[in-house]
Order: sequence, then C-alpha cells, then structure tokens
Amino acid sequence: MAESSLSNIDPVFPCRECQAGHMHRDYIAYFTWLGDELISVPDFPAWVCDICGRCEYDENALTRLTLLLSPNAGKTIAPARLPRTKTRVKPKVQSPTQPD
Repeated sequence: MAESSLSNIDPVFPCRECQAGHMHRDYIAYFTWLGDELISVPDFPAWVCDICGRCEYDENALTRLTLLLSPNAGKTIAPARLPRTKTRVKPKVQSPTQPD
C-alpha cells in the first residue's frame, strides 16, 4: 500500500461500552448550557461506536470550543501591575583603616 493512502484512514479503537464495536470518527450535534442559554454546535467531531452507538466527543474539539465559549474569549489579559517601590540606594561606607 502506498503511504498516502494510509494517511487518509481515521484511527479506529475498540468501544469501552460494548467491547464488540469499534469507535469511528463522525460528526454529530453537540449541546451544552452556557449560563441560562442552550448552545448547539452542528457537525461537531465525535467518536461513535458502530455496534452500540456510544458517543464520545473529540477531546481536541472540546478544548477549542471551551476556549471559544470562555467569558474571557477575545479579551487581552494583562497581568496586574504592582506599584513600583523606590529602592533606596545605600551609600557605601568605608571601614576605618587599621594602623600598622
């Protein structure tokens, strides 16, 4: 087989629910609550079992969606500046010389 044909195949792993099926990548609707509002995302990447239908949302996609729905999304977060305190420069004091 050519290497290019292998790169187009999505990974498949066994289902943790039924142990008989395989989880395949699919695109389904995702729903979540954001405060009092219901948010729906069509065509959200997920892993779906071909036997029992178990659905696990794609972790990378969930992370990106969480960042987008964050209350701080789009805001520049600047670190709080502490007021500068002036440091006193201590004058150098010469120690008295010892007589020979």
